[in-house]
Amino acid sequence: MSTQQETFEIIAKQAKIDIDTIKVESTLKDLGIASLDAIEVIFDLEEHFDVTLPNEDTDFDNGTVGHLVEAIDRQLAAKNAG
Repeated sequence: MSTQQETFEIIAKQAKIDIDTIKVESTLKDLGIASLDAIEVIFDLEEHFDVTLPNEDTDFDNGTVGHLVEAIDRQLAAKNAG
């Protein structure tokens, strides 16, 4: 399963929305995820992938889901390289 698919599933579960409504260009705000719930999504993603996302990669209002997937992939690559 790809990082994108796993990320979409975690967001859908946390936000209680249909996974088909999530697009790479969606922001968490677009998906109706309030900021406190967005923080829970980030915590779930960090726990699932065992990474820590830098604050600059967690822009809830303007950052897209695709941006989150890229940030997770970067953290996974850094973890695997180190």
